[in-house]
Amino acid sequence: MKKPTLYRLMAVLFFTAAVNTGAAAQSKKANAYFKDFPKGSTPQEVGKRVAEHFVETPHGNVGHGPSKFIIYPETCAWYGSLTFAKETKDKALLDKLEQRFIPLFTTESSMVPEAVHVDNTVFGAVPLELYMQTKDQKYLTLGRQIADQQWSAPEGARATPQAMEWYHQGYTGQTRLWIDDMYMITAVQAQAYRATNDPKYIERAAKEMVLYLDSLQRPNGLFYHAPDVPYFWGRGNGWMAAGMSELLRSLPENNPDRARIMKGYKTMMASLLKYQAADGMWRQLVDDASSWPETSCTGMFTFAMITGVKNGWLDAATYGPAARKGWLKLITYLDENNNIREVCEGTNKKNDHQYYLDRGRVTGDLHGQAPVLWCATALLR
Repeated sequence: MKKPTLYRLMAVLFFTAAVNTGAAAQSKKANAYFKDFPKGSTPQEVGKRVAEHFVETPHGNVGHGPSKFIIYPETCAWYGSLTFAKETKDKALLDKLEQRFIPLFTTESSMVPEAVHVDNTVFGAVPLELYMQTKDQKYLTLGRQIADQQWSAPEGARATPQAMEWYHQGYTGQTRLWIDDMYMITAVQAQAYRATNDPKYIERAAKEMVLYLDSLQRPNGLFYHAPDVPYFWGRGNGWMAAGMSELLRSLPENNPDRARIMKGYKTMMASLLKYQAADGMWRQLVDDASSWPETSCTGMFTFAMITGVKNGWLDAATYGPAARKGWLKLITYLDENNNIREVCEGTNKKNDHQYYLDRGRVTGDLHGQAPVLWCATALLR
């Protein structure tokens, strides 16, 4: 071997070792904030209680009564329960979560939501997760069909001029520029990518995310609920934070949209750090100190920070304590039945500051249960 070649090889090996050492140090630093939790507050204990509670919960959502089809809060809690089962290698829990799904192929098939709206289409994330854990082809077939339908040409009453314009620009016809969407769209498309390794799915989600970042993120890093609703609603911003985290977790390093999305994510995280209350909570309106502490957004922001620290996107010394504080305060809102309190009820957009402050506060709503499960999973990844 010629000396220059040997020197180059040694340089590559040295660089690789340095990178790996740096990554290991970052991981060790991150985990220092995410271990040694007090008894009863570990992600294993909390996640198990909340996931088992979900298994026993009928289809639907708190305050809505029986549902004609699976609605997105249930999807989000189901997905969180499945990912928790995976990280804890809890086969018994996985079996229960799968048994909940099996009737949707037969006696409860009418409950599978029609994939014509972002809130319905996110359901595909659940069968795709079941496929990845069980390798049963029927779950992949259903989940992929739903993910593909999201990018198909709008039909019937859904084929509005605006929807068709989005579709012809390469976006989903389900685009509506509400911040909620960027979890709903991202979750199912990222899951389809993870299940198939087909890059079209993650590229769709990334392209869509950039559209929402450019349309809704403000200079302070936070997001309006919609272009015509200039309020920083807590859970709406939570959907964006969680959506970007899920996307970046799987988006290839060489994707042309990754840098833009990472910039949007980091700008948001820096702003959230400033608005976190001393006890670890975030509020119903993120930037309004007079608004009430709200648990679903706190769970989502905490999930986003845990994920960022664990993956090395965020400085562990800066964001690790904030994420730990968020988790420990969040779980104090769980009651003796493992229902989380102070969850903002389902909320449509409205250009009215007081409207957001007056939203009802619900206990056990799956909008709030789901982020607890996401956090537990993220802490264990």
